[in-house]
Amino acid sequence: MNKTERKMVEILSKGRDSHGVVSVKAEFEAEGTRTDELLRLVDVSRSAGLPITLKIGGCEAIRDLLEAKQIGVKYIVAPMIETPYALQKYVAAKNLVYSTEEQQDTDFLFNIETISAFNHLDEMTKIAKDNLSGLVFGRVDFCGSLGFDRGKIETQEITDKVISVAKVCKTKNLDLVMGGAISIDALPNLIQVESVGLTRFETRKVVFTGESVKKASIKDGLLNAVHFELLWLLNKRDYYQNLTNEDQKRIQMLEDRWKMLGKEVL
Repeated sequence: MNKTERKMVEILSKGRDSHGVVSVKAEFEAEGTRTDELLRLVDVSRSAGLPITLKIGGCEAIRDLLEAKQIGVKYIVAPMIETPYALQKYVAAKNLVYSTEEQQDTDFLFNIETISAFNHLDEMTKIAKDNLSGLVFGRVDFCGSLGFDRGKIETQEITDKVISVAKVCKTKNLDLVMGGAISIDALPNLIQVESVGLTRFETRKVVFTGESVKKASIKDGLLNAVHFELLWLLNKRDYYQNLTNEDQKRIQMLEDRWKMLGKEVL
């Protein structure tokens, strides 16, 4: 573990102890996390005593589920579940990969992140009630599905939609996780949703317990989440730069030798 990764562990440990951090997040979907990156993140998160939340590539991403099972992911989220049929496909996929016993150690959730999914909410939560742990409300894509830009995320119109989902989840004993551009600006809306029912909320890389919005230190916690993401990206950049440079001397020597023979490299 390098210096940057040790600092990341320090930030997560403080978040766990003081700010309500309960998980570290990775994405095979939009973020395109590679396996080697995920393994580094797993090492960092487990060193801080925290599990991984992994967003897979879709409702029937069998390979992603197999990899999640191998690594030992705690929370699995399927994106862009817009219809009851897609949700049924997700349930079937996770039942194929995970035995009933194995599912006791993993929570399976799905994303509500479009108006189409929202309009199917009652039917989809009926399916989820007996098969899944809960759902994640993705506000960025939800706004996009309505033709709005990110500037609408913190409006009462969007928060009211999240609250209506929170009420349904509460009646059906499902977890609700709120995501999508979560920052200090989101705190007033997080507090509104938490008063109805909020299990967790997530930034791009860090997941907090819902009740942590009431902590006096939550602003510091969210700032630390930004710091963690920045360090993660810097560490990722340095990792791939080192891979790029590790054979440079050998390449240069062979290129020079090849050119001495009067040959074109390319």
